[in-house]
Amino acid sequence: MQLTKSHKKFLVVKTTLLLPLLIAFSGCNETKSEQKTPLFAPNISAIKVDPNNWPKSESPIKRSTEQETKITALLQKMTLEEKVGQVIQADIASVTPEQVTKYHLGSILNGGNSAPNGNNHANPEEWLKLADEFWLASTDASDDGVAIPALWGIDAVHGNNNVLGATIFPHNIGLGAANDLDLMRNIGAITAKEILVVGIDWTFAPTLAVVQNDKWGRTYESYSENPEVVAKYSGPLVEGIQGVPNTDSFLGDGHMLANAKHFLGDGSTKDGKDQGDTFVSEAIMRDIHGAGYPPAIEHGAQVVMASFNSWHGRKMHGSRQMLNDILVDRLGFDGFVVGDWNGHGQVAGCSNVSCPQAMNAGLDMFMAPDSWEPLYHNTLKQVKSGEISLERLDEAVSRILRVKFRAGLFTAGLPSKRTYAGKYELLGASEHRAVARDAVRKSLVLLKNNDDILPLSPKSKVLVAGAGANNIGQQTGGWTLTWQGTGNKNSDFPNADSIYAGIADAVQRAGGEAILSEVGNFDEKPDVAIIVFGEQPYAEFQGDVTDLDYKPTEDLALLKSFKAKGIPTVSIFLSGRPMWVNPELNASDAFIAAWLPGTEGAGIADMLFTDPQGETQHDFTGRLSFSWPKDPLDVELNIGNADYDPLFAYGYGLSLKDSQNLGRLNEEIDPSLNTVNDSRFLFAGDPVQPWRLVLNDNGGNTQVSSNHQISSQSKVEIQAKDFKAQEDIIQVNWTGQGNVSIQGNPVDLSKKASGGMAIEFDYNVLLHKATKVSLSLGCGLECAKEFDITEALKSKAMSEWQTAKIDVRCFINDESKLDNVNVPFLLRSDAGLSIQLSTINIVEGTPGSTCSL
Repeated sequence: MQLTKSHKKFLVVKTTLLLPLLIAFSGCNETKSEQKTPLFAPNISAIKVDPNNWPKSESPIKRSTEQETKITALLQKMTLEEKVGQVIQADIASVTPEQVTKYHLGSILNGGNSAPNGNNHANPEEWLKLADEFWLASTDASDDGVAIPALWGIDAVHGNNNVLGATIFPHNIGLGAANDLDLMRNIGAITAKEILVVGIDWTFAPTLAVVQNDKWGRTYESYSENPEVVAKYSGPLVEGIQGVPNTDSFLGDGHMLANAKHFLGDGSTKDGKDQGDTFVSEAIMRDIHGAGYPPAIEHGAQVVMASFNSWHGRKMHGSRQMLNDILVDRLGFDGFVVGDWNGHGQVAGCSNVSCPQAMNAGLDMFMAPDSWEPLYHNTLKQVKSGEISLERLDEAVSRILRVKFRAGLFTAGLPSKRTYAGKYELLGASEHRAVARDAVRKSLVLLKNNDDILPLSPKSKVLVAGAGANNIGQQTGGWTLTWQGTGNKNSDFPNADSIYAGIADAVQRAGGEAILSEVGNFDEKPDVAIIVFGEQPYAEFQGDVTDLDYKPTEDLALLKSFKAKGIPTVSIFLSGRPMWVNPELNASDAFIAAWLPGTEGAGIADMLFTDPQGETQHDFTGRLSFSWPKDPLDVELNIGNADYDPLFAYGYGLSLKDSQNLGRLNEEIDPSLNTVNDSRFLFAGDPVQPWRLVLNDNGGNTQVSSNHQISSQSKVEIQAKDFKAQEDIIQVNWTGQGNVSIQGNPVDLSKKASGGMAIEFDYNVLLHKATKVSLSLGCGLECAKEFDITEALKSKAMSEWQTAKIDVRCFINDESKLDNVNVPFLLRSDAGLSIQLSTINIVEGTPGSTCSL
């Protein structure tokens, strides 16, 4: 085991609460069995914060007298309507260029599933054309108003990952293992150029989260559990994207606006729940979660994004202490603060369409993707009424204008006429791919290399197996062409190599033979089998898990089958977090943590094989930036913990020079972890792990993470209510078409259906004026049918609590698809329904039960 010199330095964590780091390098009424996910944060007053406890820093960008004069002049010319428009950001899927003109919107964005013409695989030309249309719309002064170009923001978090053909770098968790500051700067610069090709101004990166609970679905967006890594990386990343402050490169040709996110504490929510509540001290919030922000600000970061999470019950979007007193007044941030996707709607007393509290707290720009129009009107009314002061509005608008001036937006001209615009040859350019390939090599961590099996001879007969072997979508992960990174084919990546393609090229050039068989079939016994497997793509809350056990069994079976046949095995593990894979480690002769390497699968082949002459090409230099769990429940395994006991410690990683064998590892785990929860979905108004409550309307999904939440377009509202105990039920109200559902990873309900089991739920109908109400479940395309309960439910209105028990078979169109149920309960209605729910389970059916309430 080797710790690089720089990783050893990372072990000194500057926090007042962490214990000295002793790194051991070593091989109410509910019962615990409910494993209830706390849906609603405890009623705890927000923690007291003293800005004087935080580091004093300042932006290196001094305000220009010329620019300040222009800002003042613009503010004097602008109408109230134009000012309000500047603080609104709308998603391209929900706004037209004509509306940008009409409402004077200051910004647009494309979310993870938004693209030109609704096509996530749109060609680059369509992106640039749309950029022109929105720019022309925002600068249209035909109404004699001011002409202020709109900023376009994009989630380019590992390359320009929304655009077909772009270079896709390893996700941040892999880059953290690379420990290379120059590489980070180069990645930032390349990403900026490839975004500028399609005429976009601003990337929502870098992510500066310091993840402390690896159950979180955004763990792979973090560089490390160690705040020093994030602090070291943040400056070079911002400089790579924006250029060096106070030089000609700053926001000049080849550079664009960066965005430090998410401020603050998203990496330490209770139970690793996305958008949840963080219960840590001020010192931990400052020294761990805040570590990346002073360097980012000191390197000129112009935008900071507020975080979804709460801190001791107070949402960050509504915390003036954090957004103003600390971020601006103490840390010296001199750009503007943007919200996250309808994050303002989660602030107490707010909705997606109305939140003066967020602006008064210091939010300068609302990210209101689909709620922007009613939010605009409400914000305008609130300024006129004084609920939001004109002084606060002017402050927010001046901050936005200042950043636009610094970015050269007023003089940049039509996007398609800018320096890098339309240079499509830069997307996936060979020199860019070479940097990405180098990043892959540096990110790989060798966990096991028994009997020095690596490096392999490229002249061998090599069998390449596993679901990830020839699957570029899986190796790139979430936030790739689509939000979740799903639905992508290899043909959607014209400038990419799958892992198998890289191996095949290396082997065939040396005279060897590479055979691809996902299931491991072969006619002639190979010299070695390389098995590529791991997590399927996910993003945000869709990736939240209950523990770190790698649950699929087919990969282990494949490894064991090769072992039984005397075939040496090399495992390539694709994941967005460290996971408990002891059985897979035991069944492998070599094991590589490859994380989510992006489009350059050939970078893995570079590390596996010698050159044709038998000489080592590259040694493994990647070292763990996250501790590797000894047990599936080691979800908060971080350096500095008093009980720190990892399987592989932070900083671990083998070199080819390390001749050491890994002994057999324990494979016993808590039996309950092997039990899939396929029958208990809601208990006392809360989702039961690992299930989630989700609201949906035409604006998309909204995960329920507080005791009062509203869907994207405000059609469905959910509130916690008291029944037999505090907040032990939920009440759902419909003001338009939408649904409430239980969602999670797929489970197999086919046996339950054939066994006559039933979906049972406790409910109380308070109001029923809806024209159609239906129940259904989700398991893929056309596998299930909606069950109309409109009339049946009317007879239950105002009749106190009821229990429904409906045979699972009532929902079936295709029984074979019930092995993949990811939505076991979905209640859909239009306006006029108000219903309370307590429990939702699958239970033994009643003999002769029918499809009725």
